[in-house]
Amino acid sequence: MSTNDLPQSAGTVIIGAGIVGSSLAGELAERGRDDILLIDKGPLSDPGGSTGHASNFIFPVDHSKDMTKLTSVSRDIYRDFDTFTNSGGIEVARTEERMEELKRRVVSAKSFGEEAELLTPEEVEELVPYLNTDIIKGGFYSPGAGTCDPLRAGELYRQQAKDKGALSTAANTEVTDLHVEDGDIQAVETDAGTVAADEVIIAAGLWSPKIAEMAGVDIPLSPAVHQMVSVGPIERFEDGEGEINYPVVRDMDTQMYERQHGNDIEVGSYEHRPILWDVDDVPSIEEAPLSPTQPPLTEDAFEQSMEHALEIIPDVLDDPDAGIRHSIDGLLSVTPDGHPLLGPIPEVDGLWSCAAIWIKEAPAIAREVSKWMTKGHPDIDIVAHDHVARFDEYGETREFVKSRGAEGFQKTYGIVHPREQWQSTRPLRTSAFYNRQEDLDAEFFEAGGWERPRWYESNADLVEKYSDEIEGLQRPNEWDSRWWSDIILGEHLHMRDNVGMIGDTGFGIFDIVGDDAMENMQQLCVAEMDVDVGESAYTPVLAPNAGFVSDLTVARIGENHYRVITGGAHAGQDKTWFQNHLEGDVELIGRSSELATLGVWGPNAQELLNELAEEEMSTDTFDFAEMKEVTIGPVRVQAFRISYVGEYGWELYVPMDQGQKLWDTIYEAGQEYDIRPVGTGVYGETGRMEKSYRLMGAELEIDYNPAEAGLTFHGVKDADFVGKEAYVEAIEAENAATLCTLSVTDHAPDGGEPRFMTGGEPILDQDGDVLIDDEGRRSYVTSAGTGPSVGKHLLLSYLPQEYANEGEELQVEYFGQHYPVEVEVVGHGGVFDPEGDRLFRNDY
Repeated sequence: MSTNDLPQSAGTVIIGAGIVGSSLAGELAERGRDDILLIDKGPLSDPGGSTGHASNFIFPVDHSKDMTKLTSVSRDIYRDFDTFTNSGGIEVARTEERMEELKRRVVSAKSFGEEAELLTPEEVEELVPYLNTDIIKGGFYSPGAGTCDPLRAGELYRQQAKDKGALSTAANTEVTDLHVEDGDIQAVETDAGTVAADEVIIAAGLWSPKIAEMAGVDIPLSPAVHQMVSVGPIERFEDGEGEINYPVVRDMDTQMYERQHGNDIEVGSYEHRPILWDVDDVPSIEEAPLSPTQPPLTEDAFEQSMEHALEIIPDVLDDPDAGIRHSIDGLLSVTPDGHPLLGPIPEVDGLWSCAAIWIKEAPAIAREVSKWMTKGHPDIDIVAHDHVARFDEYGETREFVKSRGAEGFQKTYGIVHPREQWQSTRPLRTSAFYNRQEDLDAEFFEAGGWERPRWYESNADLVEKYSDEIEGLQRPNEWDSRWWSDIILGEHLHMRDNVGMIGDTGFGIFDIVGDDAMENMQQLCVAEMDVDVGESAYTPVLAPNAGFVSDLTVARIGENHYRVITGGAHAGQDKTWFQNHLEGDVELIGRSSELATLGVWGPNAQELLNELAEEEMSTDTFDFAEMKEVTIGPVRVQAFRISYVGEYGWELYVPMDQGQKLWDTIYEAGQEYDIRPVGTGVYGETGRMEKSYRLMGAELEIDYNPAEAGLTFHGVKDADFVGKEAYVEAIEAENAATLCTLSVTDHAPDGGEPRFMTGGEPILDQDGDVLIDDEGRRSYVTSAGTGPSVGKHLLLSYLPQEYANEGEELQVEYFGQHYPVEVEVVGHGGVFDPEGDRLFRNDY
């Protein structure tokens, strides 16, 4: 393209014309954007990124609802373009451990609406006769799997946008700079000229960090190698029609796949050692033998993979007329947590990230991001992939990205436990309490980069102390007890009987300050924000459709000063949402790294803190949800009378540099009251589940509204706020589903080892069918956890209205078995202390 061909301005510039960028162009045009420029430094239709070399198969089932949905929608889009071939797919197991994982995958398929079944080795052989079934235990069959042609789909997306008069393209045009002024994107500079732009989307795959750096921001991903060889011609395939006639095979225990491609067989591997690149080392188009993302195969890394391929498909690979026709170290993107990097980049208004996306979910992600950009929210909850939410104030250094990327690469086909923790680059963020917690043998889990004790080995004696109460609640199965300890149950009961201290809960904290602070808070929160200084409110934050963007606590600590307290893992997303909606004389100030939080809860919390504080700490001086400054020993703290565990007490906010002294002061004085530190296993699971407290990202998501979640106790305030109209409609309408608390009534209905659900399992009726509400949403376990005070394993799930009845008997499926459950609570309210007497200190 010549300089004269490049427009001087565009409303939207998309950088990257692979399947992601091309899908974005088409989807944005569909939603009314009419001045889009799509730029790529390579030629169209194959500009040289991973779209051109990916194996392009689609396995729809994931242990994540949103990823399963995104893959399903993408498959439908490819099908509509006539670029999808429904071949089916089989994941085979060489080990018993993998067969158990395949049972779990069938359960996830039921939860999230995909067909799937387990196959015997003989049944696998019927579908893939060239497979050596002597070495497998069985398989997981996904009839909805298949292959797609993303290059053709990209062409069709671009043509659709051009037909609307909405798109121009600039191929063979390299971006050389992004112009930013006063925090706003201004223009995209290329080797063919500069284009003024209102908004810019970085969809450049593994080159995205390099483009982001031009604007002074980070997109934390790294190029990584996925090895692949193509062997052919294969005599068995010569009489077949089309590209593929047999199901795609994933040899899960060796982290490999084998799939027919015309007369060839492609053998791909994630088994090899992680091979990560620097983006600056990726060759140019002119320097690359094939394309920039297809460097030559690192042969020594592929040796073991070829041995395993010879084991699983010996007859095919031993074809005397076949040879290796093509072999590459195919480059793709890895991120620190394996998720895509989506959403607005807060440092630069008008700049978006849409990177690290696989072929299988690319069109649907583009569709949801286009909705996000045009109407303010997606329809599928992609909160887990918000670029900023996961890496607020941490996680964007090269070492972190590469270490976590390498670790995540090895999990690609791995058996990943729902509670599994990352191991590399830890500890990274530690609170003022960390050394004291380490001295007490804390088992640390990570959230938002923060190290938080899940339980304390120093509390192991509590298991014996409460042995009678926790009998029947301990978990004999290794999977159920992995990344878990029965010490959590002992800590929970000790807090209920005495006093527990929990620190640090790893909150995300930011202040909203300025003359227009109150008006902005009213606009963004469901709860009334025009309250007295010192008062606070727990409040949903809604999208325009009344789906949940967040739920958090807000305290008014000055006339023009509000403090927002949210979960540490959601801090970045919430900060970005607020920042993008603030107007007038108002400023957002991050406080997460400045303040440590120590919770003190239990029957003895008042007596202990009253002894230490210069001010009276009691129900007479502290209303529930009131925050004010007090002095504890030598430390000034903000004391907040609130609880996420259903016990009377306070959250104490202290400057990080004085946190250790606060810990020592309370811990030493607390020995008289038998104080114990307790972990987030109590705070985030057992205490929360007994009270049926909702969790953002689990119960609270964009698919459900506050009426269905049982969170309409705020009523409807006079002031306008985002989502108000839809919120009022939801309150006035009859729910299609209601969030309920259920208990497992028999953990071993068929005898044998008792089992304990971990979350994500489908809820079934008495006939074994998954419950589906009138809006097509399937019932599954959003959260699971043991309630030691009530002696039950508890589950939260949205149930269709006809099943949302106390005492209703249903079932839950776990690893292929059905377990009876009973509805304990419908809507708001807990199984333990349902009237909140302990929370308000009415019966101590």
